Amino acid sequence: NIALLLQQHPEAARSIKEIIWMGGSTGRGNVGAYPEFNAWADPEAAAVVFASGLPLTMVGLNISHQALITEEVVQRIAAVGNRTAAFGVELLRFFSASYDRAEGMPEGPLHDPITVAIAIDRAVATVQRCHVDIETAGEFTAGATCVDLHDMLGKEANADVALTLDVPAFWNLVTDAVAALA
Repeated sequence: NIALLLQQHPEAARSIKEIIWMGGSTGRGNVGAYPEFNAWADPEAAAVVFASGLPLTMVGLNISHQALITEEVVQRIAAVGNRTAAFGVELLRFFSASYDRAEGMPEGPLHDPITVAIAIDRAVATVQRCHVDIETAGEFTAGATCVDLHDMLGKEANADVALTLDVPAFWNLVTDAVAALA
C-alpha cells in the first residue's frame, strides 16, 4: 500500500515522518533460505519503499528471534492478573505451540510487538544505518533483504536496520502495556 501511494501520489511522501517496517532479515528467511515473508509477498513494493528516500527502519527476523516466548515470560504476563493478561497468555501459548509445530521452536519469537516497541522507544534496540536492497528476481532469493552491514557495495545508506534487542526492556514495555489494560 505504501509503494502504491508513493507511485500514485508522490507528494504524499512529504507527510510521512517515518516507516518502521517489520520484515526482512540480515540473514535467514522464513519462506526459504533467505526470503522473509513480508518482503517475499511483494518484493517489488518493498523495493519501491526502500528506494523512496523516506526515513525507514527495518525490524527483521534477526531481531525478532531475540524475543522468545519463554515460560518465564508467560508467567510474568500471567502475574499481571487482569483479563488482558489472561488473554495474552492464551495467545502466547498458542503462538509458541504453532511455532513448535511449524519450525521446531517451542519458544516462539514475537515479531510485530518489537516493531511497536521500537516505535514507542527506539532505545529498546540497537540499529545500524546501512544500505538495503530487495531481491526481486532470484530463483531462490526473491524477497530477500540484501543488507550491506559492512558497506561493501559503497551505496548510500537507505535504512536503519535493527540488530540487537534489549530483551528485558522489551518485555518491560509489553508487561507495562498489558498491566495498563483491563
